[in-house]
Amino acid sequence: MRRVGGIMSLTGIVVAIALATPFDSPFGLPQGRLDAQGRQGGAGRAAAKPYTTWQSYAGGAHSSQYSALDQINKKNVAKLQVAWTFPLAGNSIFNPVVIDNVMYFPTGGALVAVDAATGKELWRKDGVAPNGARGMNYWESPDRSDRRFIYLQRGAVVAVNAQNGELITSFGTEGRVDLRDAMERKPANPVGTSNPGRIFENLYIIPLPGGPNYGGPPSDVHAYDVRTGKLAWIFHVIPHEGEFGYDTWPEGHYKVGGGGHNWSEFTVDEENGIAFIGFGSPRYDFYGGDRKGNNLFANSLVALDARTGKRIWHQQLIHHDLWDWDIPQSAKLLTIRQNGKPRQVVAQATKQGFLYVFDRRTGQPIWPIEERPVPQTDVPGEWTSATQPFPTKPAPFAKQSFTEKDINPYLPKEAQDELRARIRSYRNEGMFTPPSFEGSISMPGHNGGANFGTSAVDPDRGEFYVVHKSLPTVLRITMPAPPRGAGPGAGAGGAGRGAGGGGGGRGGGNAIITPEQKAELMAQAKALVDAAKGARVEFNSPVSFMQINFPGGAMTAAAPPWSEMVKYDLNTGEIVWRIPTGVQEAPPEYKIPNNTGVQFPRNAPLVTAGGLIFLATGPERKIHAYDRDNGKELWQASLPNGAEGMMATYQVNGRQFVVLPVAQPNGTFPASFRGAGPAAAPPAAAPAPAAPAPAGPPEAGGGRQGRGGGGPQLPAAYIAFALPQ
Repeated sequence: MRRVGGIMSLTGIVVAIALATPFDSPFGLPQGRLDAQGRQGGAGRAAAKPYTTWQSYAGGAHSSQYSALDQINKKNVAKLQVAWTFPLAGNSIFNPVVIDNVMYFPTGGALVAVDAATGKELWRKDGVAPNGARGMNYWESPDRSDRRFIYLQRGAVVAVNAQNGELITSFGTEGRVDLRDAMERKPANPVGTSNPGRIFENLYIIPLPGGPNYGGPPSDVHAYDVRTGKLAWIFHVIPHEGEFGYDTWPEGHYKVGGGGHNWSEFTVDEENGIAFIGFGSPRYDFYGGDRKGNNLFANSLVALDARTGKRIWHQQLIHHDLWDWDIPQSAKLLTIRQNGKPRQVVAQATKQGFLYVFDRRTGQPIWPIEERPVPQTDVPGEWTSATQPFPTKPAPFAKQSFTEKDINPYLPKEAQDELRARIRSYRNEGMFTPPSFEGSISMPGHNGGANFGTSAVDPDRGEFYVVHKSLPTVLRITMPAPPRGAGPGAGAGGAGRGAGGGGGGRGGGNAIITPEQKAELMAQAKALVDAAKGARVEFNSPVSFMQINFPGGAMTAAAPPWSEMVKYDLNTGEIVWRIPTGVQEAPPEYKIPNNTGVQFPRNAPLVTAGGLIFLATGPERKIHAYDRDNGKELWQASLPNGAEGMMATYQVNGRQFVVLPVAQPNGTFPASFRGAGPAAAPPAAAPAPAAPAPAGPPEAGGGRQGRGGGGPQLPAAYIAFALPQ
């Protein structure tokens, strides 16, 4: 950690849907600071009841995705109706924020403010929308004379006046601070991330991105002063010489290594002044011969002093990650009861389907974590940890193996037979089977398990809700790409990811490698490693997410359930219930039942004191409300577009609203059937005219938007629901 000088946070901008004004049709377009407990501060007004405002991404720095509002409850939720909608330009998953009954969000490159009760536009400022796809945060001075958003735009931290959208020119240089100014290895191009960052007191804390290739820029955490833009502190994800964890990397690796970045989101415990940051996998994702060792602080939950950036404690959840199992979402803050006494804990869900629970102040595991032996690599030059940490409790929320008996029974027989032959050719030794030349199965895979925003809690009752998906993946090592301009077989260098998609591509990895072919590849790889004499050899890994194409369409290789929501009682560490999320629509001849869950939602639950969990399921274009006590569905409504992201809830003049972005036509790896698919909601009858799309670039995003492509253009909007007046 390097100490230097504090700011505030906002990284995506506001995505809104509230509830107020009725329309001629369900989806007609409209005419037209928090403390540790989620309270709204500020001079001249009373503090709000805890967890009743939505002034920052996920409800507040606590990231709980919980609201104490209870006007909408189990008894009346079935009466919900559309209150207002607001049209969006392009796709969006942005979580809106609400301050003083005004909602803020980005669209078409503009920052927009609307009346949170009616959806009426109040103002829009072109050219100042944040580049982050997910959300933003808000800061105000004690006397409320200074109210601002701070977020990333075009590689810089910017400060924007929350009352009119104007840049605050006293911040940084004319309102901007280039992130590269404080980086020791400065990339040629601006850097950006969809992580919204967080504000703590007068600091904006923002983790830097880590590129996809070998090396890449430092993925450190920066803190900037909210008022001035001055750098306050830096935490080094790859420790520098003399810092704790330096010996878990090759000597001097911080000078050449990259990755380990907190790409998604994180949490600040304002009461205790702790930032809980879950770091990602080091680069390269699937081959680590140049980074032998456990690689702190990659794949670690780290508790930092939010004022200074100093490490308080850490827990590494994967040693020397080779599976791209980065920590994908914010840690959650809860108070549980043990032996009749309250205990503050932090809970972290992971891609591999584990839920880890620690004492918030000390990092002590609430239940024992065991280091267990795991399969070892046979790839030349590679290194694997002999053990990995397994929590003994709670039980995993996701399925963690994929074998022939787990093949999707709804695939055509020919596809099942071909898949069975492929599985027999792969390495498949359960959890932590390392990547290999023949291909290795990873389950639930690095796009499965938990993901950003997919957990919510009741922080006072100790309840944890997680939405997950089962997405098996094949990880295959291939030879380095030849240098540019070189012919086949040239050299061991090349461009990190190479052809076939690297760490996230969908192609490659499907061919069966015979034992003879593997032996030849191993010999070639050993020769490259020996010839490199310790220099980095950049093997590639074209990833296959096992989405099986067949004459009738495409489905996942795995048997259902394809997606679920799971409730834990963390007072006991037990699973209370699990339910499928949504119904997979398919032609009747496939005989897919309605209890499989959809393929594959990445949606964020919202828990309320009204006894409800709200969840949208993007692939089926619906929003659901469930009874949080037993998981029973109480209400659902069709949406005119897909929804992938996080909803918000708030209250205006005594009326509670639930709003979400409905602007993501295709989910990640959706099932498809020739001539079939999710039916859109009925067209609106005599809708109000849509606001014209402003000039400028399409909706800013973090690379997750618009996946899947194709199909008709669907109406994109924030939609707000409320009870009838």
